Amino acid sequence: MDNPNRHSAATATYPAVVLPAPATTGVASARTARVLRNTYALLSQTLLFSAAVAAAGVAFALPAPGLLITLAGYFGLLFAVYKLRNSGWALPAVFALTGFMGYTLGPVLARTLTLPGGAQTIVLALAATGATFLALSAWVLSTRRDFSFMGGFLFAGMVVALLAGLGAVFFELPALGLAVSAMVALLSAGLILFETSRIVHGGETNYVLATVGLYVSIFNLFTSLLSLFGFGNADE
Repeated sequence: MDNPNRHSAATATYPAVVLPAPATTGVASARTARVLRNTYALLSQTLLFSAAVAAAGVAFALPAPGLLITLAGYFGLLFAVYKLRNSGWALPAVFALTGFMGYTLGPVLARTLTLPGGAQTIVLALAATGATFLALSAWVLSTRRDFSFMGGFLFAGMVVALLAGLGAVFFELPALGLAVSAMVALLSAGLILFETSRIVHGGETNYVLATVGLYVSIFNLFTSLLSLFGFGNADE
């Protein structure tokens, strides 16, 4: 005769053993929090510095650098930031890049101010840019969604927008320029999602590069909205 205690022992259910989370998880979370903190701190400083340079450009009526100098300065300084990202010269390179972009923005703001309702256009574009950045960043930080799949599409879109924008300048096609501004605004919003997601999920651990990526997206979003709103006011 079988022992009933043997069957009950064999079929007994034991509580699941919960293993502690690996220590690397806490380290990764702390690293991500540090990168986010440093990125937003540096981003706020570069935005203020860039705005100050742009305001000085408006106040002193500094001339526009021209398309070739703008492209050479932007890509040259961007290359310098990537080259120096792990050295003590990284921060000076970031401020040189953002200061130069602020300088290129000054003549654009001065020209906008000459339009009917130009000051309101600048304020509206600035408010829309800030609201968009805060909303998209908060969405990623709260939901922790991964937008890394958008990388290839966004890069290809920016290449197309750059080529189309050059075509609009050389062939003097205002309608194409307006379409490019709308395209860049959408792509810039996507890049804010993509870049913030990369930081949150550990894809970007260098806060200097993270700052530059977000700054360029914000800059492009603002200038695109400025062009769109300015075009609307010019038609009134």
